[in-house]
Amino acid sequence: MSKVVTLGEIMLRLSTENNNRIIQSNGFRADYGGGEANVAVSLANFGIKSEFVTKLPENPLSESIFRYLKANGVGTENIVLGGERLGTYYLEVGTSVRASSVIYDRKYSSFSTMDYEELTLNKILKDCKILHLSGITPALSESCRELTEKIIKRAKEMGVLISFDFNYRSKLWTLEEASPVLTSYLPYIDICFAGILDGKNIMKLDVQGDVEDYYKEIMRKYPNIKYLMCTKRETHSVDENSLTGYLYKDGKLYHSKKYTFTIVDRVGGGDAFAAGALYGIYYDLNPQNIVDFATGASVYKHTVRGDANLASVDEIETLINRGVQSVAR
Repeated sequence: MSKVVTLGEIMLRLSTENNNRIIQSNGFRADYGGGEANVAVSLANFGIKSEFVTKLPENPLSESIFRYLKANGVGTENIVLGGERLGTYYLEVGTSVRASSVIYDRKYSSFSTMDYEELTLNKILKDCKILHLSGITPALSESCRELTEKIIKRAKEMGVLISFDFNYRSKLWTLEEASPVLTSYLPYIDICFAGILDGKNIMKLDVQGDVEDYYKEIMRKYPNIKYLMCTKRETHSVDENSLTGYLYKDGKLYHSKKYTFTIVDRVGGGDAFAAGALYGIYYDLNPQNIVDFATGASVYKHTVRGDANLASVDEIETLINRGVQSVAR
């Protein structure tokens, strides 16, 4: 069975409880999360063989992460041990008109020191159908930028499909720093998660129009890309959003229906969308089914506390086909 491999940093997430602000919090809820790890967990819950690659310090926190990943069916055999510390982020959970806010404490983390030579890539990429990466990794350090470039090129040589989520984080690097790095990966990417702002601010596209106009220009410049995907979010309040998914393939734009929902936990919604899309691509579903499933997965994640989408294929398909049900009997 071919697998999906994701590579990135997993962190300790400390969230305020009862929508408290950090300055009034004496306790935090602890979870583990990170974009690429979230995708791996989602895919494993969808029944796809998935593996997560990272670097962790040798301490009890890392042992807990191994337990978390293995409990969700994610392969951990190629995780590297070393370095000094596990990255952490604090989530101040917003409500009503107050947005959620993140504070990162991940500088000099074990993963940020990871070197390409620490990876046994031939073993990692053996029987790999899709490699999923994101723009968060190259934002962490110079060695992570080199690591991302080299693994993309090696995977391409081995015939692996490259999935890349731009995932720009302004708290990690500036647009001026990110633009030349992220655009340098585009000639190698097969599956790209990027929206209008990525096209405008990172790819520096001079386009006036909607998502279809941007995607046409991206495909013109990078015809190697097979799938372009994003979501459009409408924020009614911090607690209530609407979401529509988009997919562009072979010159045609597909979109899901629009969902309006109440939010339990927004973090990881984009990762759930990516995982849902990769599920559809893995099984070669038609474009409409891919974007429907990806959007349904993202919407479902907003009802799950924590970083990862702990949902089955049946649960997401029920949401897509039957809508909201009061009780599943």
